[in-house]
Amino acid sequence: MRTTPLSLLAVLAGVLLLSACGSEGATARSDGSQQTQGSDSADRRGDPSCSASPTGTPPTSDTSVLPGGSEGLEKDGVKISGLSGRSHNCGLYPFSAEFRVTNHETEPFTYTITFEFVSHSGGALANTKQTVPAVKPGQTVKRTLDMGELPPQASTAVGVRIAKVRSVPADEAPAPAGPCPPSGIRITSDHGDAAMGLRVVGLHLENCSTRAYQINGYPQLQLLDEGRKPVTSVEVLHGSGGISIVTGFDDPPQPVTLKPGQSASAGLMWRNTVTAGTPVNLPYVRVNAKADARPVMVTPELDLGTTGKLGVSPWKKDEVP
Repeated sequence: MRTTPLSLLAVLAGVLLLSACGSEGATARSDGSQQTQGSDSADRRGDPSCSASPTGTPPTSDTSVLPGGSEGLEKDGVKISGLSGRSHNCGLYPFSAEFRVTNHETEPFTYTITFEFVSHSGGALANTKQTVPAVKPGQTVKRTLDMGELPPQASTAVGVRIAKVRSVPADEAPAPAGPCPPSGIRITSDHGDAAMGLRVVGLHLENCSTRAYQINGYPQLQLLDEGRKPVTSVEVLHGSGGISIVTGFDDPPQPVTLKPGQSASAGLMWRNTVTAGTPVNLPYVRVNAKADARPVMVTPELDLGTTGKLGVSPWKKDEVP
């Protein structure tokens, strides 16, 4: 299908936001301002005839644009370099975004990027994550974010922005799927539960090797800030440490033997209470399953407030349903 120019390109609040009517158009300059290219029709975004179809059926003609520079399009080595969609007389339905990841570190890194789908007003409708593994130092990797299967709440999305970037050394990156790591185990973290300021996140260990794996005690943790620098001002407590009462959190550790395919879990618990002082937010945690185990860096996003405490429960073998 022939490529045609976009009717209107607007960069709004750091978001690549695409909307137009008629043949009026604009291009984004590098400073975020717009240059009008023509105007034979007023902007009709408020016109009911310009609204998206109830079924979210995309229009027909394809359009490709390159974004201007803005905060929501570039962050921490990741840049949205293009947006493709299907246009109609009142705007654009995006279906994919091209982005680039550049590693400015001195060793291979794995990047996990959270993208937000946005509305005409710039509000977030939904988000999705994409991981780019093992980017070499100085390397730029190009990827495409497929937006063809948006959740229902994002059916009216007209743009995408970078919400968050997390990067970990490639040899410490979690491996939730694929070949078993050389260590013979997989360590991952879940999204956790939050209620009334209490946070509980699970750590999960799977034996993906061909031999038994033994653990006894608590995961060994190193807390890291946004720059992946160690933080020692937070006290890591074995058990709940009086943070809250959670069933099983204060059980004494027991020796655990995992046969191939079996798994175990531990928990992290904290409150995000903020009183006097500066809140502490630590995205990264380096986890050693035991003293001689290879480290894995997970991203539980510890919003510790000013409490200065993190509780950790012992490893427990997962029950088979």
